[in-house]
Formats: sequence, structure tokens, C-alpha cells
Amino acid sequence: MPSLPEPIQQLTAALSSLPGIGPRSAERLALHIVQSDAASVQALATALTNARERVHACSVCGALTEADPCGFCTDPRRDSHLICLVEKPTDILSVEKSGSFRGRFHVLGGRISPLNGVDPEDLRIAELEKRLESEPIQEIILALGTDVEGDATSHYLAKRFAPRGLKVTRLARGLPAGSGLDFADEMTLARALEGRSVL
Repeated sequence: MPSLPEPIQQLTAALSSLPGIGPRSAERLALHIVQSDAASVQALATALTNARERVHACSVCGALTEADPCGFCTDPRRDSHLICLVEKPTDILSVEKSGSFRGRFHVLGGRISPLNGVDPEDLRIAELEKRLESEPIQEIILALGTDVEGDATSHYLAKRFAPRGLKVTRLARGLPAGSGLDFADEMTLARALEGRSVL
């Protein structure tokens, strides 16, 4: 049985490395792309390149942005006394969809995981401590996953920030156990934010 041409196989392999794209979906996408008109393919390539070149992490909070600092950090309508700490930039989108949080954000960049070689120094904790010195932050909401690593990271941060006299809270139960914010719907996140508790 003849195989697909090498360029299609390479494109399929590249597409299948994307999250949520399995081998069959990658092959269908690759075949669609090579059969599309040249202008459509060029537009897709340009959009990919532009997004990669123009979008970067906010130097203050770590959110994905084109402007620096980002809109979350510069919006005067957001409550500067309240910081929601999340694991990754995409978690900000999940919290925003809930419609119940009007504070600011800070992206941790992961969670403590000694088995995977991730120590507290590998996360954006020092950057948060700098913000605590220059911003009027009174409460940090820990919006991390409810698995073992999320729990360990939350407890570590609660102990680290407790001596500063800050209110450190965590999202209330209601998030699926053992998962992150990616799998929570807007209502679940809204209730979790409203019912957060002090650690």
C-alpha cells in the first residue's frame, strides 16, 4: 500500500504534536491544508508566525499579551488589592469566563513537583514577592488544581506568605478533584471563587 508523500507525513507529525490533536485528526488536517488554495495556506502560515512573534508573557503578571504590561495589569477598574494566583496563562481565561473575579492575576508558571525536578525557585514566586512590595495587595487567591501537586504548592505558598499578614485563600471545593481549571465550567468556577476559604 503506497504511503503519503514525505511532506504530508512531516506536516501530520507536526500537527499531531499539538494538544488535543490525535494522529487521525492530524492527518485529516494535513490533507486539507495541502489541498487548499495557496492563499489560504499562506494566510494560515502568516497567522501562526504573527501569533508566535507578537504574543508574549506580561512582564508583571505573566499573562499572554501583545502589549506590556497587559490589560489585566493596567485596567484601573480591576481591584489591585486582590491577586488570583494561577498555574499557567490559559488558567486566566478560565477564571475570566466565570465573570466573578475583578482583581488582578499572577501566573506561577507551574507547581512544585520534586519528582519532576520543579522546586519553588523554578516558579515565579520571587516576582510575586516583588509585586507585594510595590502593589497594595491584601489577598492572594490560590487558584491551583486540586491534585497532590496543587495541594502541596498551595500549602507551601500559604506558609510562605502568612508572615506578611496577607489573607491567603484557596478556591472552594467544587473543582473536579485531581484536575486543573481547564476542565471546570463557568458556574463551577464562579461558585469556587465565591466560596473560597482561608488556608
